[in-house]
Amino acid sequence: MSSCAVPELRMALYFLNLKTFGRSSGGSAVSAAAYRAGERIRDERTGRNYNHSARHDIMHKEILLPAQFADAPMDWARDRASLWNSAERAESRKNARVAREFLVVLPVELSPSQRLSLARGFAQELSDRYRFAVDLAIHAPRDFPGSDPRNFHAHLLATTREVGAEGLGAKTSLELSDSKREALGLGPGIHELLWVRERWASVTNAALMDANLEARVDHRTLQAQGIDREPYLHIPRIPYELERHGYRSFVAERVRADHQARVQSRLERAIAQEAAKAGTVGRAVAQPAKAVTNFQSLDEIRREAREAWLQIRQKTAGSSAAEDKAPNPDEDLAR
Repeated sequence: MSSCAVPELRMALYFLNLKTFGRSSGGSAVSAAAYRAGERIRDERTGRNYNHSARHDIMHKEILLPAQFADAPMDWARDRASLWNSAERAESRKNARVAREFLVVLPVELSPSQRLSLARGFAQELSDRYRFAVDLAIHAPRDFPGSDPRNFHAHLLATTREVGAEGLGAKTSLELSDSKREALGLGPGIHELLWVRERWASVTNAALMDANLEARVDHRTLQAQGIDREPYLHIPRIPYELERHGYRSFVAERVRADHQARVQSRLERAIAQEAAKAGTVGRAVAQPAKAVTNFQSLDEIRREAREAWLQIRQKTAGSSAAEDKAPNPDEDLAR
């Protein structure tokens, strides 16, 4: 009876990164929104203008609100400049967090419309779950030497406060401390972040399946997947942009050197493990041979017995009766 082999699923690229924009680090929600949407927006709080209207890699942009406000007259929240200036005005603390971003890589295996549907569906699900506004921007791969032509990705820039008909309200549950979450009967915040990672893998795989594609993604770590390799090299954005514009970045060089050192170290460990494994097998094979060398053959046992018998015979040479009755070890062993 022949068996049908199950084809091995091809793994697609999984990437989800969470980032926050806060006052303490000089972050600006208006600046972030202008850059991701490729627009010119004025920050009313600081008076600065952020102009990224020259970008040509913006494939799609829109603002999504919780489904309960689908038909609500909330023009202030659907206008990008109004939304993010409202987010800045809502915070008074100098170390306030003003925005949170979910950056995801969209499978190159999908068509543009399928990637849009995937990103939009995920953004809407997050908006419904946390009651915040999500500014979605889908970017095409950059067109310059060294860029990855597969790098279709989406920025999901979210408010840190719940959105309502009258404006921004309380901080979302995602922004609360663990003590406040516990008081509300919620689990630790890390559980939310883990859920987001797993959920992105689930909806991505569902999209790939609906498109009749065999590729799949996995949100788990390489170790959890049983894959023994170093993660792919990742250069932070600022050093990456410096090099892209022709400048030298010592940070990028150090990241590459550290990554190469980890790869080399992993390779050396693998070689050492293989050598140790081979040595174990060699010792296991050699051990029986050593045992055979120490093992007394039947002839050796007979010789030692004969010598012992001769010694006894010499002691009893004076008595023929004793000699006649002495045992013959050869005959005993032959029985």
